[in-house]
Amino acid sequence: MLEDLGFVEIAAVLMADQCADLAIAVDSTDGGRVGSRNLLDLKGCQELAVALKSHAEVGPLLPPSAVAVQCTLFDKSADKNWLVALHQDVSIPVLERVPDPGCTGWSEKEGVTFVQPPVPVLESLVAVRAHLDDCGPESGPLRVVPGSHRHGRLSADAARALREHQGEVECIASRGGAIAMRPLLLHSSSRARGRSRRRVLHVLFGPPDLPCGLRWHRAV
Repeated sequence: MLEDLGFVEIAAVLMADQCADLAIAVDSTDGGRVGSRNLLDLKGCQELAVALKSHAEVGPLLPPSAVAVQCTLFDKSADKNWLVALHQDVSIPVLERVPDPGCTGWSEKEGVTFVQPPVPVLESLVAVRAHLDDCGPESGPLRVVPGSHRHGRLSADAARALREHQGEVECIASRGGAIAMRPLLLHSSSRARGRSRRRVLHVLFGPPDLPCGLRWHRAV
């Protein structure tokens, strides 16, 4: 299903106490004091990555010898509310710049170097979104365009046309549930309409070694 649709919904990946412990750990970062993209520096998030790799349903979806390379917090509530336009995730965190012409879109975010690598690198990645809270229709859930990951890197016009043609699916999840997805899958989310909090830890997994002389900024 991951290869066909670009995403898989998996129930009960984390126990309630694991969700509670992770929520305490990420809340202690004050939403960015450690860095919302750099949460792989936290012990609890490192342990989450290890647990996901060994999970009976999640582990087989990951690349061979997968390493976790990034952990990002998405904390949406009535007080911290936003929408995300239709897009693909095309940048990865790396240790330093390389001169390879196939690597473009260099940037720096929260002190970390990011690059848009060649498409085959992006196609090798899997992200796992672990839900620390229930995420219903009122919570501004993830919305995806099934199968769109198979079309490579898309322009904004091509992305909109593909969504119009194929439609989109709303990803509802209970606390402790997870969604595994290909980063090239077109996705978006609307603003939360309720008062509930929606905390998601988005853990990116990739192969241990990269082409073009690239090296991961962090690997667990």
